[in-house]
Amino acid sequence: MLQGETTTAQPNAVGAKVLTAGDVLNQKGSSVLTASASDPLQAAVKVLAEHSVGSLLVVEDKKLVGILSERDVLRASVDGFDKLSTLKVDDLMTREVIIGLVGDSLDYIMCLMTERHIRHLPILDLGGKLVGILSIGDVVKTRARQAEVDIRYLTDYITGQYPT
Repeated sequence: MLQGETTTAQPNAVGAKVLTAGDVLNQKGSSVLTASASDPLQAAVKVLAEHSVGSLLVVEDKKLVGILSERDVLRASVDGFDKLSTLKVDDLMTREVIIGLVGDSLDYIMCLMTERHIRHLPILDLGGKLVGILSIGDVVKTRARQAEVDIRYLTDYITGQYPT
């Protein structure tokens, strides 16, 4: 597994708090859908569809051992849909999981996801315990919200219109 930086949130140059993966999880929640490596692929695909999610974390004995994404299933379907019914999660999951840590900055998370072309990033605490998952949508939504607040703050500062 590739681990992210281990920094904790620090104020940036203008004193604003740098958002971390942990901050985003605190807002969105830390619920994670999982599968076992031995689960039938069809059962895992059903969970993906029922919950409208793009990936499942594969966990064995409370340890992250892989990730299964919609793309993994789509790529496997090229060989024929009939073959999918015989596969297990283990047959398609990605074993070398790229992870983030709760203290990783949102900027780092965004760069990592962009550079590695991944849409889902499991988040672990410093002890290696799985604490949640972030999607690229979670990151973009949080950054957009942060930009709105920054713009409002700067606009109020420039125009001298401070809230009372």
